[in-house]
Amino acid sequence: VSGRESIRRALGEIERFVTGADRPYDVVVLGGRIADGTGKPAFSGDIAIAGGRFARIVPAGTLARARARRRINARGLTVAPGFIDIIGQSREEALYGDGRLISKLTQGVTTEIVGEGISAAPLHARAGGPSEFQGRGAFGRWLAAMEAHGVSANVGSFVGGSTVRRYAMGGAQRAPTWAELDTMRAVVADAMRDGAFGLGTALGYPPGSYASTEELVALAREVARYGGVYATHLRSEGDALLEAIDEALEIGRRGGVPVEIYHFKTAGERNWPKLRPAMAKIDSARAHGFDIGANMYPYAAARMRLSVCLPPWASADGRLLDNLADPVVRQRIHAEMLDDGAEWESSCRLATPAGVIVTGFRDPELRRHEGRRLTAAAEVEGTDWASALIGWTLRERRPPVGIFFLADEAALDELMRAPWMKFGTDAAGLTPEARRFVPHPRAFGTYPRILGRFVRERRTLTLEDAVHRMTGAVAERLAIEDRGVLREDAWADIVIFDANAIADRASYAEPRRLSVGVHHVLVNGVAVVSDGRHTGKKPGRAVRGPGYQRP
Repeated sequence: VSGRESIRRALGEIERFVTGADRPYDVVVLGGRIADGTGKPAFSGDIAIAGGRFARIVPAGTLARARARRRINARGLTVAPGFIDIIGQSREEALYGDGRLISKLTQGVTTEIVGEGISAAPLHARAGGPSEFQGRGAFGRWLAAMEAHGVSANVGSFVGGSTVRRYAMGGAQRAPTWAELDTMRAVVADAMRDGAFGLGTALGYPPGSYASTEELVALAREVARYGGVYATHLRSEGDALLEAIDEALEIGRRGGVPVEIYHFKTAGERNWPKLRPAMAKIDSARAHGFDIGANMYPYAAARMRLSVCLPPWASADGRLLDNLADPVVRQRIHAEMLDDGAEWESSCRLATPAGVIVTGFRDPELRRHEGRRLTAAAEVEGTDWASALIGWTLRERRPPVGIFFLADEAALDELMRAPWMKFGTDAAGLTPEARRFVPHPRAFGTYPRILGRFVRERRTLTLEDAVHRMTGAVAERLAIEDRGVLREDAWADIVIFDANAIADRASYAEPRRLSVGVHHVLVNGVAVVSDGRHTGKKPGRAVRGPGYQRP
């Protein structure tokens, strides 16, 4: 009898160990369909979270008796790693806003990467700005400041190419001197040691557009020393798209770095036939062993400052407002804006002025134009669109913003299927209540739109493949350790959603509508969305690149 009792007790101890019945986990998620971020087929399983990390990922039913502070019934739901937004724009919101990033978290985003062209650091003392973001180590202090401020998602960044250029030479439209280039190289290296994921350029806007290929190759070589990535808003997404891809490839090859193309598209109807040749360039480079990929958002419209409709030279040396105020120079600028034969690429001409929605006004009188087409707003002003834009820029002391209908809606499926494609919002995390401006619906709907429209309805991708492109593929591209996949000991960033109901609700007419179908979101094991509502928690941490050297 005693022998049988010993065996019974031993079996009980084994069962408690296997089931976790004697462990007080923080959270257990039971019975969900787990898409783990690798792209492998989903499976039914249980997950236990402890200390902000995944403690166990086991077959469904295994943790039914496990003790936990919170239990989430995920039966009938999909459980996935939190989505990693590879091109976010929440610099201000994460540092100075309330930090909740509601439009992102309610989509399932748990990590946001910023730095497309601009990062909040480093700043040169002559440029002003917070003193803590000036000088050596400034990039690292900025990342730490966002974490300390309190943010619901994890945050990381590229060092902005325009920020680096401004640090060394302001807004000058010329090649850097040797001393200036050396300063830029040092700034990039310092940011990489502070945790930047690489260099992020925006070559469609001044002063980023002033940088030559040679200059960018030199900076890419610094990125390569720390295992980073060269990410780029191409010099052209329209008339010179193919040449711009060639330039990105040249920078990557000569600089010795992988290349990531931001928000890949063919801009302007006359350029839509370039989609397949552009994709073929990337396929060919990859077939020959070069590491190049891209990301996209599932919309035909882009959101940019209306400075992309002004000649680049007009902004040189920070003199845009002075140039617009000078009657002679203003006349030249106006003429070039309307000239279809101008050598520079205008997004207003590519989209046509009727294909641009104007937004982002600060002046109370100009806010009457929020959400209007550029042509309609100009008609209200009693002038042509170019004159209206110049006048608004002078009154606002900066160009307003436009939503540009540039890409081919019918081509989104083909682009999405490319094996090297990932996803991002190219938007800031916003609150539904704030009504200062008309945002792009991608700020509220990117990931549910993909999972609802393109996965469930159109079957463009499988659910597992789509989740992989939102999670594991991004983590692999940026060398983010312990995020982007569901595995034991990784950080517990998780989204639980209904694959049969997830959908975007934001539109161009009503862009602030929250998506539906996301039930729960946890960041570092803390619930930030519970039963579809933001909890107000801010457990986000700074994430850093592979070159990070702890001070």
